[in-house]
Amino acid sequence: MGFPGRVQLIDVGPRDGLQNEKQPVPAAVKIELVQRLQAAGLTEIEVTSFVSPKWVPQMADAADVMAGIERRSSVKYSVLVPNMRGWDGAVRSQPDEIVVFGAASELFSQKNINCSVAESIERFAPVVAAARAAKVRVRGAISCAMACPYEGTVAPERVQLVARLMKEIGVQRVDVADTIGAATPRQTQLALEAALAHYSLDEVSGHFHDTYGQALANTYAALELGVWNFQSSVAGLGGCPYAKGATGNVATEDVVYLLQGLGIETGIDLERLVDAGQYISAFLGREPNSRAAKALINRRA
Repeated sequence: MGFPGRVQLIDVGPRDGLQNEKQPVPAAVKIELVQRLQAAGLTEIEVTSFVSPKWVPQMADAADVMAGIERRSSVKYSVLVPNMRGWDGAVRSQPDEIVVFGAASELFSQKNINCSVAESIERFAPVVAAARAAKVRVRGAISCAMACPYEGTVAPERVQLVARLMKEIGVQRVDVADTIGAATPRQTQLALEAALAHYSLDEVSGHFHDTYGQALANTYAALELGVWNFQSSVAGLGGCPYAKGATGNVATEDVVYLLQGLGIETGIDLERLVDAGQYISAFLGREPNSRAAKALINRRA
């Protein structure tokens, strides 16, 4: 299959990117980051998560952040919801989509949320039902879809299982995530093909981390299958608290630069995106973790 003519990016920087930062990031800074991302042309943004502040203190201001955004009708705002308590908080903020999650690795599921993969999906059934009843879309994240810090390589059959279980409880689209950034292009294609056994191309997206420097290669491999939905994180923010040494998500700036070179439309202004990455990186006191952003910043100088 040929490359798609257009790619839809979801920037997960405000949520997945910032959730593990040790220094507190004020709600006003998170709101400004979302504003800058949508000004750069992002039309899907994963804003925050309605989780217990005991476990993820960085997301304790979820309601304030959602309330502070100047919403655009052309932009979809999603939030991560781990349980019914999270849903009760999230629904008041009127998200366009919620995100539930399940691992393709049994050990990762046990270490992360203390239950089996099947049990984790079943726990989300009432959350998904509540969201669908409220006409809020539901996306499912399949973590450790290619590799696990405890099990090593993850078989595609595990991805297919989780995709099937998510489909059965009403999840409308899924992210196939290389949570620890260890996958290679062929592994990526096999995992995506496994998800495609239960979801259409329009309902499957790639979510790649760059620990081993393979995220752009994996993006290219996904494009070869016709996949046209991806998650990325401005300035390469992020990591995984349950995978020691795992680095951030693939940088949105790097993905946009790649797609522009391939003649694939994104609707994103790369220069304004670089500005958004500079903004949050300056607050965090470090350079953007994006090769394209660094090059463009140096060229400006």
